[in-house]
Amino acid sequence: MKSINRGFFHRLLALIYKEYLQLRRDKSSILIGSVLPIILILIMGYGISLDVKNIPIAVVLEDTSPTARHAVSFLSGSEYFSPHFVTSFKEAEKLMGQRQVDAILTVPPDFSEKLQKRKGNLQLIIYGVNTTTANSVKGYVEAGVQSYNSNFYKGYMAKGLVTVENRIWFNDANSSTWYFVPGLIMLIMTLVGVFLTALVMAREWERGTLEAIFVTPVSVMELLLSKMVPYFGVAMVGFFLCIIASKFLYGIPLHGSFVILLLATILYLSVALGIGLMISSVTKSQFLSCQIAFMVGFLPSLMLSGFLFDLHSVPSWVSAIGHLLPATYYLELLKTLFLAGNEWEMIIKNCTVLFFYGLLFLGIAMHITKKRVE
Repeated sequence: MKSINRGFFHRLLALIYKEYLQLRRDKSSILIGSVLPIILILIMGYGISLDVKNIPIAVVLEDTSPTARHAVSFLSGSEYFSPHFVTSFKEAEKLMGQRQVDAILTVPPDFSEKLQKRKGNLQLIIYGVNTTTANSVKGYVEAGVQSYNSNFYKGYMAKGLVTVENRIWFNDANSSTWYFVPGLIMLIMTLVGVFLTALVMAREWERGTLEAIFVTPVSVMELLLSKMVPYFGVAMVGFFLCIIASKFLYGIPLHGSFVILLLATILYLSVALGIGLMISSVTKSQFLSCQIAFMVGFLPSLMLSGFLFDLHSVPSWVSAIGHLLPATYYLELLKTLFLAGNEWEMIIKNCTVLFFYGLLFLGIAMHITKKRVE
């Protein structure tokens, strides 16, 4: 038994060393595993945002009194608005027609007079083609007006004034970047894990080197493990680079345990690597493996994992499909560990799901590879 174990590890280490030499010569794989994650997290982290800022808005001051100007003063100096003050509605309408503004806020000529009677009103017209921007403008203006009302009525009501204080849990910065970056880590791990292993195994099939290897005492398990270990290392380099970027570039806190985050990533990478090996064992073509890896691994993880759309707000059948994906459980782990902390019930459940997914895909890859060799 000892000699068998010694032979297993001796062959496995020899194969891993062979893969290491190939990986060192293959600069493209190193770039995909280490440079691509940084490029993606920089481009998507800084370039994609749900926070709408510097919204161009036309302000029609039909009432030019200091009271009226003070009522819309929340627009000036705010990072959310870029106000254009005009004196007529036609001028504002022209700006909207030319797509220079996304909204028109009108202060009627009798605003100051009605405000003294607590009947002051403003008219907000929003360019509604982009619903995200439209809803943001509506919310920002309503919040600004509510703040003004609170300050204005303090002079009339010394007691009984009720104000609302907003608090956002698990995203102290109120930034969509904090929401996106954990999802980017999931996408990068999916891309590196599935794509690289699918490519390298298919390359071996195309070059015919697998047949040469299988005339040796090497088993299917040893071969697959030797393929996984080097690319697992490359993927982990990308993971640590992402963690460093999330901490020092975006200031995202890690409220949960880093050890659990590392364990969850190891489990998910095992799943991704197993999927890549399974794809390449079936196709045996680099081009086809890349296409299938993109369609089976990356696109579903992007569209159906909860990265772009909340699975609670989609049709039940779409949510059911999303919950069949391993990426969904890893993404939930990432967001919870980064922004909420150690939610043990969810951690145990999701890690267990990822563990069995890993066993499933690695088992399928072993079965298919053995079947093809025979």
